[in-house]
Order: sequence, then C-alpha cells, then structure tokens
Amino acid sequence: MKRQIIRIDEERCTGCALCIPNCPEGAIRIIDGKARLVGDLLCDGLGACIGHCPEGAITVETREAEPYDERTVLAGIMRQGPAVVRAHLEHLRSHGQREYLREALAHLLENGVEIPAGFTDSQRPAGHPLRAAQSGGCPGSRTMSFNGAAACADSPAPAGRPARLGQWPVQLELVPPSAPFLDGAHVLVAADCVPFAYADFHERLLRGKACLVGCPKLDDAGRYLEKLSTMFENKDVRSVTVAYMEVPCCFGMVKLVESAIERSGKRIPLETRMIGVKGDTLGWS
Repeated sequence: MKRQIIRIDEERCTGCALCIPNCPEGAIRIIDGKARLVGDLLCDGLGACIGHCPEGAITVETREAEPYDERTVLAGIMRQGPAVVRAHLEHLRSHGQREYLREALAHLLENGVEIPAGFTDSQRPAGHPLRAAQSGGCPGSRTMSFNGAAACADSPAPAGRPARLGQWPVQLELVPPSAPFLDGAHVLVAADCVPFAYADFHERLLRGKACLVGCPKLDDAGRYLEKLSTMFENKDVRSVTVAYMEVPCCFGMVKLVESAIERSGKRIPLETRMIGVKGDTLGWS
C-alpha cells in the first residue's frame, strides 16, 4: 500500500541518535553509525522524530510500504514498562490517531495491562490544548482557539512603545554569514512563530540582540546548520539565545544551534526560551 513513512538521508545523518528517544514505536535504530528504519510496519509515518534531528536528515514521504501494525508495535513497547506505554499512547493521542489509540487500548485490555490514567475510550481528556484531539495532525499544526474576546480587547499597554529590531534582514535564509551586525553581538535565534505568540517579544527577548528567524520544521535545516556554523566560526558572537515554541517539532531549532556552536569550535554561551502556544513562558534557561 502507499502511505506516509519516514525517510532518512544517510549522507546527512551523523548517527547522533537524538531521533531514537522520540520514536516510541522503536522503528529507528543506529546501525553502522547511521540511523536506520528497521521495519515499515513499525513506522506510523507521523514524524515525531523529525524535530529532534539537528541535521534535517529525516523527512516524511509517501511510498509503497507495509501497513503500520499497531499491535506488533505495542507488543514490543509493553515489554519496556508502563512509562513507555504511556509515552506511546500520548504520541498517538497528540497526533489525533484515534483508530490506532482505540486499537492500542483494546490490545492492552486483552493482555491484562492496566490502562494509564487519563486514557479512556472517549479520548477527550481535559487540560492542555496540545493534549486534546481537536482536529488531528501534528501538535505544531493543529488548529486551536483560545482567549476569545480577550484576544481582541483593547489593552492599557503604553502608547508608542518602540520596536527593538536593530537590523535587517532577519530571516535566516536571507542574512549573509558576513553580516556586520553579528560582530560583537548577542544573537537571538527565534522560531518564526514566537513573535506572534509572545506579547513581550520586543522587550524581553529582542532588546539588545541581533535577530535571526527561521522554522526548524518547514525550512532547510541542513542549510541553516551550515550557515549558523559559519556565522559562529567567523563572527565574534558574544552569546546566543534560542526562542522556540513548545510544540515538539520546534525543539529542532535548539538542536540546530547547539550543533552549529559545536561545529564552530567556540564556547559561546547558550540560553533557551520556550514559549507556550498561549503566549506563556514555559522554560527559561
């Protein structure tokens, strides 16, 4: 059958194994120093591993492949304990895979395995919007509505607050590695959804920094890695702050910057800022 399934670019893959913990189905293994897809029937094609590959070596393609087998996958997961079972069920629920989730819960019941708290046949848990199976698909692209009228209401914010952007361009694809504003700069590398979600972006993140913006999921991660590595190697960058969204694929921006700093051979201070889809600050290092 033709279906979506991951593809691993062997030339880009460095064997770092960052994708493996994010593949609860056990479809990926490191073999001969490279990540390999060990079986079509183990890969659900949802791409949870993509955002954790700093080289951009993993993509999703449509090709002839064995049908994904939830029961075969779950049989292997059950041997790894309840924490791994829960992680797998969370993976299915967050991607809106209701049929696979129902099949998994049925298989657990058939084998006398306790269902983790929060998983019922309704599959409509309360709580964080990323956990709700509202419209299916990847958590990073799921449609959500929140705040209601509050999002449109007038706010008492000070009039005439200045923008803190001090250079142009900002899109990482357009910024040349030789850009003079990078010399002696504190650099902000921001996933491109962050300024829309975080109301204090200019004051608390951008102020006093040179800004580079990109998307770790939709843009060319390999090209970004090469460009960032060159920038860090050739420019006197004082520090780097990475601002990214809480959705799983966005963490790839952190891994890209970490790898670029390592490639540069320099010890550049790195901080991270994780922003929630509702604009709250979730993790500041």
